[in-house]
Amino acid sequence: MKDYTLDYYNQNAVAFSTDTVSADMAQPRHRFLDKLKPGVHILDFGCGSGRDTKCFLDAGFSVDATDGSSELCRIASRYTGISVKQMLFQELDSVEVYDGIWACSSILHLPKTELRDVMCRMRDALKPFGIIYTSFKYGTFEGERNGRYFTDFTKETFREFTKDIPGIEQEECWITGDARPGIGDEKWLNLILRKADTI
Repeated sequence: MKDYTLDYYNQNAVAFSTDTVSADMAQPRHRFLDKLKPGVHILDFGCGSGRDTKCFLDAGFSVDATDGSSELCRIASRYTGISVKQMLFQELDSVEVYDGIWACSSILHLPKTELRDVMCRMRDALKPFGIIYTSFKYGTFEGERNGRYFTDFTKETFREFTKDIPGIEQEECWITGDARPGIGDEKWLNLILRKADTI
């Protein structure tokens, strides 16, 4: 992740958390949780305000939460009641620990040159047949936008990007508007991926 993206989140952590903590992500959360058994182990990978971590905890799941921003970790720890670990995406080194990884609007801040390795790390951190939810802004842009780095995808470009990543299969793909009030015309690509039985 570009340093200026982390700087943005550290400098704007309170405003960002306030803006996103009430965003209605119930629909993708339900689609994700419907594929998991009750109480299993979830990684909230780039948890931001801690909004989804808290929902998973309240639903009885075991949750680890991480974020690259020290300020967001502090806010999310207070909001969720668990210790949120400060960690860059590239530092994930768990092996077959998680049943599901929730990467909501998080790994989109990685350049494609770094994203492939991180997706392999996510795959390796999953137990066999584990699932990933992730989301990207819908489009073809890659670069700096509003003080942060973004990699956008369409259905076609994401499928092309992942076709050579072994052990990850695309299970669901859908497009939604932005969940934040007043930004509904911005489109998001939502994906559920599954770890294959062979790599």
